Amino acid sequence: MSQVPAADAFLRLVDIVATLRSPTGCPWDREQTIDSLKPYVLEETYEVLEAIDRHDHEALCEEIGDFLFEGVLLAQLEHEAGHFSVGDALACVADKLVRRHPHVFARGEGEAPLDSADAVVVRWEEAKAREQADSTRPKTLLSGVPEALPSLLRADQIGRRAASVGFDWIKADDVVSKIEEEIDEIREVISDGTHVERQRLEEEVGDLLFAIANLSRKLGVEPETALRKANAKFTSRFTAMETAVAASNRAMRDMTLDELEREWQRAKTETDHL
Repeated sequence: MSQVPAADAFLRLVDIVATLRSPTGCPWDREQTIDSLKPYVLEETYEVLEAIDRHDHEALCEEIGDFLFEGVLLAQLEHEAGHFSVGDALACVADKLVRRHPHVFARGEGEAPLDSADAVVVRWEEAKAREQADSTRPKTLLSGVPEALPSLLRADQIGRRAASVGFDWIKADDVVSKIEEEIDEIREVISDGTHVERQRLEEEVGDLLFAIANLSRKLGVEPETALRKANAKFTSRFTAMETAVAASNRAMRDMTLDELEREWQRAKTETDHL
């Protein structure tokens, strides 16, 4: 495995990005703004996650590089606007990591090591709360959860932050009971087949999804990853079913639900053995 010195490689990337943004550089790169880059940042994030899901280490190496490029390009734009440099951003995160890990970096000053991840989360949130108290940003526990996060991931983060101060279900079974309660409320809304209160139905479905996200957290399952894998599994099975139906010169839309279910079960068996 090649071991390129990180500092040299990072400085080279910074120089390349600065060149791309220069008057003699790339017209596309020169036209970008921090707003125009948002979809690319999101796209690269999901490509990193996809490589992680596949445990494709070669692809992950490339995708992490693309992800870092977006960060450096954003920092270059902010540097040109006179706000901060990429060095400032790196110093900011390095200082934050040291500040919020006193159990690692301040042991010489009397800080005791922590022996569990849960204890680290509590310490992290305490440190964050102290920092917010000294800043001009909103001083609430949930204000730091980005609204731009995918909703399922944001629900997970909201639940984690609330749990860090003790506002949580005691055990996973309690969340299951909450999910059953939310399902009963949905049944109540749709029980009248002639008139469904759309706004209330949306609210109840949202409550159900939020409860499911919290069940995932209580079970130690990252919900965004779990749903991505479920999407991939369904896609694989459905594509196999679609292919089999097409090979038999039939059209899925012309088949009964029972026929489709039989094909689905056959596709499940085939794909699960791959």
